[in-house]
Amino acid sequence: MFRILAMSSTALVSCVLAVPALAQDSAAPPVVNMGGLDEIVVTAQRRTENLQNVAVAASAFNADDLRAKNIADISDLEAAAPALSITDAGITQAVNIRGIGLASNSPNVTAGVATYVDGLFQPPIVQANSFFDLASIEVLRGPQGTLVGSNSTGGAIFINSQNPEFDRVGGYVRAEAGNLDRYGAEGAINLPLAPDLAFRAAGIFTRRDSFYKDVGPFDNDAGRLNEKAGRVGLRWNPGSFQALLKAQLNDRRTGGYAYRPIAGTQFGPYREGDIYTLSYDTPTSLHERAFITSLELRQEFDSGTVLRSLSGYQYKRISGFLDFDGSQAPVSVGGEIVQDYFAGERQYSQEINLISPEGQRFDWIIGGYFQRNDITVRIFENQAGFPTDITPDNQRTTTGIFAQTGYRIVPDVKLELGVRYSHYKATGEGFVRIGRGIPGFPADGQIVSDLGGSHKDGRVTGKAAINWDVDDDNLLYAFVARGYKPGGFNSQISEFSPEIVWNYEIGWKSSLLDRRIRLQVDAFYNDYSDFQFEVLQPATGTTGVENISEGTIKGVEAQLQAKFGGFSFDASGAYVDSKLDGLTFVNQRLIPGGTLGPQCPAGTPSNPPVCYDYSSAIVTTDGGPNLYSPKFTVNLSASYEAWLNDELTLTPRVNFAHTSKRFTYLAYSPVSDQLPAFDLVSASLTLAKGDSFVELYGTNLTKEKYAVGQYNMNEFYGAPREYGVRIGTSF
Repeated sequence: MFRILAMSSTALVSCVLAVPALAQDSAAPPVVNMGGLDEIVVTAQRRTENLQNVAVAASAFNADDLRAKNIADISDLEAAAPALSITDAGITQAVNIRGIGLASNSPNVTAGVATYVDGLFQPPIVQANSFFDLASIEVLRGPQGTLVGSNSTGGAIFINSQNPEFDRVGGYVRAEAGNLDRYGAEGAINLPLAPDLAFRAAGIFTRRDSFYKDVGPFDNDAGRLNEKAGRVGLRWNPGSFQALLKAQLNDRRTGGYAYRPIAGTQFGPYREGDIYTLSYDTPTSLHERAFITSLELRQEFDSGTVLRSLSGYQYKRISGFLDFDGSQAPVSVGGEIVQDYFAGERQYSQEINLISPEGQRFDWIIGGYFQRNDITVRIFENQAGFPTDITPDNQRTTTGIFAQTGYRIVPDVKLELGVRYSHYKATGEGFVRIGRGIPGFPADGQIVSDLGGSHKDGRVTGKAAINWDVDDDNLLYAFVARGYKPGGFNSQISEFSPEIVWNYEIGWKSSLLDRRIRLQVDAFYNDYSDFQFEVLQPATGTTGVENISEGTIKGVEAQLQAKFGGFSFDASGAYVDSKLDGLTFVNQRLIPGGTLGPQCPAGTPSNPPVCYDYSSAIVTTDGGPNLYSPKFTVNLSASYEAWLNDELTLTPRVNFAHTSKRFTYLAYSPVSDQLPAFDLVSASLTLAKGDSFVELYGTNLTKEKYAVGQYNMNEFYGAPREYGVRIGTSF
C-alpha cells in the first residue's frame, strides 16, 4: 500500500494537478459571499435560512469544512462542535448534547438527540458509517420540541447529502492511502437527463487494518475497517413541483468489537498498559448493514405557500460474535462468556408540512408526523457452557402534529411560538431463557424473564422566543423551550416515564469588522426530570430501565469564525455544569458479567445462574454530573491559503480539540466509571490547482492514548496516530 506514498512528491503533484481546472465541485451548499466570511445556510427549520438570523444555538459545516477538519464520520463531530459528546457504546453511538441524549443500551430506551439523514430520523444502530458526498451537517443544541419532536431533549443533528443538479455534467473523484494499510476511494457523478430531470450517483470504499493486536488463541482482527456504501438520487422539477428520490446502501465489517475490560472491574487491567493489545478467548466478527430511502415531494402554489411531503423507509441490521468479557479469564471465575448477537430495525415514516411564503411579516409552518419502528433482537449467550437466549421483539409508533409561527411586532422585533403534541406507543414480546439443551431444563430452555409489555404516553412540547435585530449585523434572542423523550416498558408489570427538559436560553449573534468575524454566544439553564437509566433488580437478577433522578444543567457556549485575506480561524467552546441527584442501586461494575440469577435467600452462598448475593454491590451515592457530559469542550482550527503563483495555492491547517473527563456510570468511580480528558491535534497541507488537489494529513499527531466509550464491562479506545495522502479532482 505504501507504493502510493513512496511516489515522489513531484510526480504525485504533477499527476494530480495536470487535470484541467473546471467548474467548482457542487459538494458545497449554497453560500453568499459577504466580503469576508461566506454566509452559513441551514435548512433544519424546513426553510433555507442564514444561521446568523436564526434564534438557535447551532454549528454548521459544509463539505469543505468536513474534509479540512478530518470529519469522516459522526464520532468526529465531537472535535468540531461545542458541548457535543459522542461515545462508542458498541451497538450504538451514544450521542449527547449538553449532557442529554442516550445513556443506556436498552432497546426499550429511545434516543435523546435526534439524528437525521436527508430528513429521516435515524435509529440509534448503524450510525458509524463514513460520510460521503455530503452538502452539509447541522448540529442544533438544546431541545427541538417543535419541528423535531419527541427525541430531541438534547438537540438534533441533520446530515444532508448532495442533491442532483440540472445545469451540468459534473462530479468528483478522490483517493486516499495511509499507514495501517489504509486505502480508499470516493466519488460522485451528476447527470442532467433533461432540462427538468437530473440523476446523481455517489459511492465510497475504505479499508484499514486494526489498531489492535489480539494475543489470544484465535488471532482476531477486531477493529479493522472494511466499508463500502453507495447512494443514488433522482430529481424532477417541472415548474412549481419537485420530486426528489434518494436510496442509500451501507455495508460495514469491523472484525468485531475492539475493547478491553474496564479498569477496576472483574477482569479489568489498568490503562497504563498497552491499550492496543487485546486478549480474547473466542472468535469475533461484526457486520453492519443499512438501507435508507426517501422521497420528498414539494408543490409551490401561486401564493408562495409550499406543500411538502417526506416519506421514508429504512432497514438496519447488526450481526456479530463477540467475547463478552473481553478476556481469557478461566471458567472457574466466570469467564469465557461468548455472545452471538443480532439486531434489526425497520422504520417507516411520513411527514407533511405546509409552509408559508418567504419574507412575510407573519410566517408559519404546520405539519404532521408518523413513524413506526419494528425492532428484533436475538442474543445467544454462553457462559462457561451454560446457554442463555434473549429474544425481544418490539414495535414503536410515534405520531405528532405541530405548528410554528413568527410575527414581527415591529420591523426589528420578532415573536416566535411553536407547539407540538407527540404521542408514543410501544409494545413488545419476548423472553429470557436459560439452559437450552442442558439436561434437566426444557428443550427450549427455562423461562426466567418475560420481556413483553406495553407503554403509551404523550406530551406537549414547544418554544416561545423573542428575537431583536439590533442592526444588520447583530441579533439578540431569548426563549424558553420544552423537550420530551418517551418512556417505555421493561415487562408486563414494569414501565418507566418520559424524560422532560425545560430549557431557558439567551443568545447573541454578531458579524464584526465588515463581516470578517462572526460570533455566536449563548447561555442556558435546563431543568431535567425523570432521568432514564438501566439498573439491576436483585429480586429477579435482571436489569430494567427506571426513572432514577432529577437534575439541572447550566452553561455557556461560544463560537467564532474569522477570515482575513488568506488566513482563516475558527474556535468554539462550552462550559457545562450538570448535577444529577443521588440514589441507592446495585453497582454492576462490582459483580461478574453474564446471567447471575435472583438474590439468594439469606445464608445461601452465590450459585450463578441459580442465585447470587448482591448485597456487597449495593451502593448509595450523593449524585454527580450528568453521564457523558464533559464540563469543558474546546475546538480550535487555523489555516492560511498562500498563492504560489496565479494557479497554485498551498494551505497548511492545524486543528486542536480538548474534551474534559466524562462519567459513564452513576457510581462515579474515578477508576472504572470515567473517561479521562484528552487532547487531539491534527494537521494537513494541501496543494491545489483549480479544482484538483493533493493533500498530506495527520491525525492524533501527539499519539494521545484515550478512551472513547464503554459497553457492558468493556472500554473502547481512540485511534493512534494516522497519516497519509489524499488526491482528488472535481469536474
